Amino acid sequence: MSEYQYYEFIAVDRPLAIREQSELRSLSTRADITATSFVNTYEWGNFKGDPRKLMERFFDAHLYLTNWGTRDLMLRLPKRVLDPTVVADYCVGDSASAWTSGKHLIIGLNREDEDGTDEWDIGGEGLLSSIIGVRASLAAGDLRLLYLGWLRCVQSLEVSDDAPEPPVPAGLATLDAPLTAVAEFLCIDRDLITAAAAGSASASAAQPTAAQLRTWVTRLPAREKDTILSDLITGDDTHLRARLLRRYRDAHATEASTTTARRTAGELLAIAGELRAEREGRDAQQREQDRVRQERSAAVARQRHLDTLAVDQPAVWQRIDELIATKKPREYDSAVQLLVDLRDLTERDGGAAAFEHRLTVLRVAHARKPSLLQRLDLVGLDV
Repeated sequence: MSEYQYYEFIAVDRPLAIREQSELRSLSTRADITATSFVNTYEWGNFKGDPRKLMERFFDAHLYLTNWGTRDLMLRLPKRVLDPTVVADYCVGDSASAWTSGKHLIIGLNREDEDGTDEWDIGGEGLLSSIIGVRASLAAGDLRLLYLGWLRCVQSLEVSDDAPEPPVPAGLATLDAPLTAVAEFLCIDRDLITAAAAGSASASAAQPTAAQLRTWVTRLPAREKDTILSDLITGDDTHLRARLLRRYRDAHATEASTTTARRTAGELLAIAGELRAEREGRDAQQREQDRVRQERSAAVARQRHLDTLAVDQPAVWQRIDELIATKKPREYDSAVQLLVDLRDLTERDGGAAAFEHRLTVLRVAHARKPSLLQRLDLVGLDV
């Protein structure tokens, strides 16, 4: 099997100039390159570019996927909308890291396959599109992505057991579609997320309503409102809405905070283990209930089928003779199944001796059909 590598980059805040697109073309003659994206798939060879440098210079989001288990996600944001000191609390290992480049902060999230199992039925198309929404949410002050990155570090054992968790953002129990896509892409343990969510306030505590935002805006100084409107009209600040939402969240942070004591990485892993054992127990119980229900249903259907055969057994024997007479393997299988049905019927209703006698006669009559006899032996019709 060949290797599979998928690279995708997206420019969000500004389109790429023609000169920049030409520079990217020098890195790959096969890539699909537009003013806002770079996409390429490799089944042999490797990409000549450095994704980190491309993120620093051109792009705002990057996704890398391979069939040997490596999964990378990078997001770039202006430092004025995301405080590097806040990010540093969450990005503490190889699985979640961050660095600055000029006016930007870049977050890198990574998953390596701990089991070393190759994945062949995968594809990267559409994944970054399903994830990219987390960038705007992060710029607006929603730190759940960063916390998921910290959980990825915990799961990869890059954090000591006694390390305390960073501030827990609200809404971990109700991840939206982009955050869910991130969790799935990075293969973050769902039981670990559930354990962490127990210390997270509800999403409504951090998500302001339209009425709350209007009340807050009316209390802003007139000069600030003028600045906001000016920036909105000129379009110079592509993150204006995100900055305002983040400012609102910062101003009301105490209202959305949780009083749950900060837990350690080891405690979260232990809780996740307990949750996993409980979930697997429930799943096993459900599977057993389903199995019993299916067996009962099959037994009822079996009895109905035997009731149908009991109406005219001579006709069934005639049909068996006709099927065997064709000398075709598939028809042999049908004949043997009918014989099994008749055996079960006589064991239920009586007449087993008569059945065994007719079976013996049948085997003698077709003694020169080894294929048929072999089929009879395999199902226990070897009297």
